[in-house]
Amino acid sequence: MGNQKTYSQEIPLKTDSFPAKNQIDTTKTATETLIPVVDTIKTDSIVKKKKLLESKIKRKAVDYEKLDQKKKQITLYNKAEVYYEDIELKSGIIVIDYEKNEIYAGRIKDSTGKYTQLPVFKQGANVVEPDSIRFNFKTKKALVWNSRTDQGEFKVKAAITKKENDSVYFMKGARFTTAKDIDDPEYYFQTNKVKLVPGKKVVVGLTNMVIADVPTPLALPFAFFPMTEKSRSGIIVPTYTDSAQRGFSLQNGGYYFALSDSYDLSVLGDYYTNGSYGLRFQSSYGKRYSFNGNINLRYENLITSERGYPDYSKSTIYNIQWSHTKDSKSNPNSRFSASVNLGSITYYRQSLNQVNVGSNLNNTLSSSISYSKTFNSVPQVNLSLTATHSQNTNTEEINMTLPTLQLSVDRLFPFAPKDGVKKGFFKNINFQYNLRGENRIQTTDSLFFKPEMFRDAQTGFQHSIPVSTNFKLFKYFSATSTINYNEVWYFETIKKEFDPVQNEVVTTEIQGFDAYRTYSFTTGIGTTVYGTFNFGKDKKIQSIRHVVRPNVTYSYAPSYEKYYDTYNTDGSGTMQKQYTRFEGGIFGAPGQNMSNNVGFNLSNTFEAKVTDKDSTKTEPKKIMLLNNLNFGTSYDMTADSLKWSPMRISGGTQLLNQKMNVNFAATLDPYAINNSGQRINTWNIDNGGSLFRMTSANMTLNYAFASTDFDGSVKKNEQGTRNGGREDDLFGTNTDLSDRRQSQFSEDEEGKEETTEFFKYKLPWDMNLAYTLTYTNNNREQSITGNSVMLSVNTVITPKWKIGVSTGYDFVQKGVTFTQFRFERDLLSWRMDFNWVPFGDNAYWGFFIGIKSGVLSDIKWDKRSLPDRTLN
Repeated sequence: MGNQKTYSQEIPLKTDSFPAKNQIDTTKTATETLIPVVDTIKTDSIVKKKKLLESKIKRKAVDYEKLDQKKKQITLYNKAEVYYEDIELKSGIIVIDYEKNEIYAGRIKDSTGKYTQLPVFKQGANVVEPDSIRFNFKTKKALVWNSRTDQGEFKVKAAITKKENDSVYFMKGARFTTAKDIDDPEYYFQTNKVKLVPGKKVVVGLTNMVIADVPTPLALPFAFFPMTEKSRSGIIVPTYTDSAQRGFSLQNGGYYFALSDSYDLSVLGDYYTNGSYGLRFQSSYGKRYSFNGNINLRYENLITSERGYPDYSKSTIYNIQWSHTKDSKSNPNSRFSASVNLGSITYYRQSLNQVNVGSNLNNTLSSSISYSKTFNSVPQVNLSLTATHSQNTNTEEINMTLPTLQLSVDRLFPFAPKDGVKKGFFKNINFQYNLRGENRIQTTDSLFFKPEMFRDAQTGFQHSIPVSTNFKLFKYFSATSTINYNEVWYFETIKKEFDPVQNEVVTTEIQGFDAYRTYSFTTGIGTTVYGTFNFGKDKKIQSIRHVVRPNVTYSYAPSYEKYYDTYNTDGSGTMQKQYTRFEGGIFGAPGQNMSNNVGFNLSNTFEAKVTDKDSTKTEPKKIMLLNNLNFGTSYDMTADSLKWSPMRISGGTQLLNQKMNVNFAATLDPYAINNSGQRINTWNIDNGGSLFRMTSANMTLNYAFASTDFDGSVKKNEQGTRNGGREDDLFGTNTDLSDRRQSQFSEDEEGKEETTEFFKYKLPWDMNLAYTLTYTNNNREQSITGNSVMLSVNTVITPKWKIGVSTGYDFVQKGVTFTQFRFERDLLSWRMDFNWVPFGDNAYWGFFIGIKSGVLSDIKWDKRSLPDRTLN
């Protein structure tokens, strides 16, 4: 055992490659290669015997090789290895019987008497790890004792395994499981007869499920499991549920179609005994290095109660989701993407297969499909076509653009030199061209995709040519100037006139091309001022740096009264009121009054240098006190009164190691209001008030933090975000009832080492906190209209137990907001969770326990109550 030399040898192909006893040179050791005697006589017509071995056998061992000519055996000991064709065999001891063309492999004992170096038999991609093995080179058959092998997600162990050929194994006394430890699994299926075709299928006889080494009553007379690495079509077993409103049901049952390696299709359905049903079609597709995406189509016919009862109601809801992304490397100059989420306004409130309050409370569903292309000409041209959609779940209003055309030509500098820096007023003069065309549709949920939806569509084109420049003024000031030419084309205008028959003003739509043209001028000047306040290097706060960026802008646009007409309002014949035929256009109408405004803006940032707590560091630490503090207002030089607009103040900062985001804003009005709440041309301070009257204010605070050793934080709510909800878990986590195998928490890293401690004394945790405060004083009400806090906490109380809670409180309504409790137990190859919303319109509970593996996803217990749904 102490000799560490490695012996290596090759066995030739011929059947007579092993020399006869009288041919062995006893002066040579077993380490030397056995070389057959070469016959120099020319080959005659006698037919040679067929080779028994098709290839060379390569072998090696660490301790020794022993050649027994009498038994015609070679013994390899300690880390023995044998290679033959696509077969690899490694073991503690290997015996090669070159007369029977067989190999025997087994374990060896170490110094403590423990068996080590179990055989590892590999043929192609198939690996078997038995206690011992017997293999025939000629027939390729093998007999294996206590074999262990991985077949996809399955681990299989059998008392005796017979390898019939390269593709068929028969097993006796077998167990198979998806647990990591095949020798001590938390569950397994016990069977006496197994036929295994590696990489294709497993067929078993009478099979019994065993949990924690305790046999269960769950048994099957026979079973078939596909083992291919490719997707296979098959039945999706439904989940049984019951509801007081809809009766008993089977949910999420159907069929999976593995159509190809590039795309698939799942067809799922629900059926309730009161007649309600749902259908879902889900497909994923992709092409490597080109694109990938998925499509979800959902339709539900919902019936509440029974026909004839007073609470009977019926509704249909649907939802379409499509996500498509293109690999930018496939064609950098051409891009296509899609993110679609449209359907019934009440889908997320009523759906039987979505539990997500964030989507339920969301006010807007939005979609976008876009294609863009870049033409690498000089100048560069960018073209894009976009279709957008927006639905308001409260007003049921739908806005769509089908499509939006945008074309832009890159900036041109006609006076700039071809080489060198563009410096000065003239050299920086540039212009570009922009085109935007829209076909805009505004409709309601009841008319969605009906002919009436397209009847009132509006179409228009907008051309703009901005000519601008920038330059330095008095060395420290930066100035910009822009003249913008704008031209709008419409294909439908209006005409207003008094109709004596109806005795009212009527609006007539005029079909045909019409256009208006405008121009405007804007200029601005700004600078940056730095100020530093030093307190001494021996102070905790050594200095504060204040950066001020004042900016003054002037904008001018003339009056375009030529586009305005008058009409009679009462039949008197006197033209009393003005209007423009371009009213209601998608790009607006030309302004009737001249605009002559001066804008003032002042932005500030505050940064401090503080002494670092780490005494080994010589440089002070920089911290941000205020990321921004902005003041903005404007002065209208053409107005007769109320020339100053209200001042808007906004700011934000990050505290507590940049984990807490604080943002605030306020509106200050210098003018007073009368008893009716209207602004009057009187300073507020002259009306007995303060210098400014605060009309509104708001503050938001978001704080996300965790213990330093936390590694189980709630994963991003991706499905909830796609549905239009929140990315965080302040409104709970999204629950897709069609697949409960996914964890509510982030999964532990694979291969993470198990700790030997009972448990850490510090519980790992994370927390999300959001606080909102809104103040309103438009009409001297001085009221807090919004004051609420939301909180979510997740922690790991034991290595396998995770719990979480999402809740909040509304201080104005004086009540607890949405609350959800989450409990999860990691059962190794199983997962168990309980999700509970104890009260409110979305009260719900759900319990799930099942195997994580997709191969055995139908082995589960899924019980839940359906959330209350309000049919509108």
